[in-house]
Amino acid sequence: MAEPAAQSPMKLIALQLILWYEALWLVRAAAPLGPTSSLPQSFLLKCLEQMRKVQADSTVLQERLCATHKLCHPEELVLLGHALGIPQPSLSGCSSQALQLKGCLRQLHSGLVLYQGLLQALTGLPPELTPALETLQLDIGDFAINLWREMEELGVAPAVPPTQGAMPAFTSAFQRRAGGVLVASNLQSFLELAYRALRSFAKP
Repeated sequence: MAEPAAQSPMKLIALQLILWYEALWLVRAAAPLGPTSSLPQSFLLKCLEQMRKVQADSTVLQERLCATHKLCHPEELVLLGHALGIPQPSLSGCSSQALQLKGCLRQLHSGLVLYQGLLQALTGLPPELTPALETLQLDIGDFAINLWREMEELGVAPAVPPTQGAMPAFTSAFQRRAGGVLVASNLQSFLELAYRALRSFAKP
């Protein structure tokens, strides 16, 4: 009669293990899906370095517009941005709900191309702002070129490179200065989202 009693603790342990594995499976099933692919570490590090450089450039442009022309609050210029038709690129493929390597990289590259066009449209800013604008343009251009090359190596580049599309017309000095604040602010927000997404593609 002692044998069933001796087996009882073993049965209890086995049952606990089964319940634990079932609970673990449910947690994993409920967790959000990770990215469908991962990026080479060298590519990721290069992208993140260039992102930080472009963000620093855009911060310099904003600070100089603030210091020289007192345009310190991008949120106050939002309505003007809508009136001028300043576009903002989509990063829907980089969101946590729909994170996809191919779509995210393509949208990031298209966004950089768009910001190249927006910065070109700002040509005519006061001379004291020209060096900051030109540096930002060069760094975005380098980032876009390097990103495109890496996308080609990964086999995720589209057959036809994206185009800039129609750009807003800044017809006055104030519109160019206000546009500079908005473009720099939007660019920083764009890169922050892309930065978080690309970190998710890091190889374990």
